[in-house]
Amino acid sequence: MQTADFDYVLPPDRVAAAPAARRDQSRLLVLDRGTGARKHAHFFELLEHLPRRALLVLNDTRVFPARVRGVKPTGGAFEILLVRRVAIEPAPPGTFREVWEALTRGLGGTALGKTLAAGGIELQVLERLAAGLARIALSGTGGALLDRLEQIGEMPLPPYIEAARRRAPVSGVDDRARYQTVFADEAGAVAAPTAGLHFTPELLEAAARAGHEIARVTLHVGPGTFRPVEAEDPGAHRMDAEHYRVSPEAAGAIARARGEGRRIVAVGTTVVRTLEASAQAHGGQVVAEQAATDLFLVPGSRFQVVTDLITNFHLPRSTLLMLVAAFAGRELVLETYAEAVRLGYRFYSYGDAMLITGSGE
Repeated sequence: MQTADFDYVLPPDRVAAAPAARRDQSRLLVLDRGTGARKHAHFFELLEHLPRRALLVLNDTRVFPARVRGVKPTGGAFEILLVRRVAIEPAPPGTFREVWEALTRGLGGTALGKTLAAGGIELQVLERLAAGLARIALSGTGGALLDRLEQIGEMPLPPYIEAARRRAPVSGVDDRARYQTVFADEAGAVAAPTAGLHFTPELLEAAARAGHEIARVTLHVGPGTFRPVEAEDPGAHRMDAEHYRVSPEAAGAIARARGEGRRIVAVGTTVVRTLEASAQAHGGQVVAEQAATDLFLVPGSRFQVVTDLITNFHLPRSTLLMLVAAFAGRELVLETYAEAVRLGYRFYSYGDAMLITGSGE
């Protein structure tokens, strides 16, 4: 198996620069991984295609405005993308001081410890780390950094959305609302769990009325989700660790569904990684816990928990595409992607969705 085996041709105009007018108006390609049969629908018709009394598992992480831009005293621009909080340090009342790992741009020549300003926040580069990361201290007034970021930060849109908008500018899109699921809860992600973007409150309520159960887990999506696999052998790629939490309620719902033989529908690849990582660590059972995972699922991997998957269309050579191929079969997935391209489906974070159902055995 080579990374090139997960390549495909996608015309640039198939990359969605903006979401559908209404969340559930996006298209839905339904793929039976057992038979290879495909159906074409819209997301508001999802319930017609779900297995009976399914357990839908959502990722309720919240994307925070993690990108901050500033200007150095020399006049040069810089930006940081906050990735992970390392520490909350003591600070006088009414102020904050936090240390974060961040991706930086334009700070290569900045001396360690030098104070810079961005949007009323002072920051200092404390240490340069591997993979373009730096450890940065941020301080200011006003109570909490996350509150300040809501005022001055930018939503960390994926680079392919920004590129698509440069080719064809869009207007009237409120990314703070649309690049966020309607069930988002705890801030901590720098990328949205995009399969969840298609759900509306009304659709979730209709699912419950139809007899489906809904559980929530949390995995804070990091920037590694955008990183392509550059090694020729996917086995040489290393995933960034991401933190997840499974509540006692979610673990109980999953155990009941499995015990009753009901289908477990993962809403997104992040949910797949959460559930399968927990199962791998605990003898096949999903347990209540807080942990981190760098699980990399590729063809040949075993899925112990997830039986069905809702997902978007992913980047060539990406770990996400490899996960989907592991779940449904590489050739079938690439055939389905080619059909989606021919039929004008929209790809990536703001694009359309797939429901992969049926047995892969």
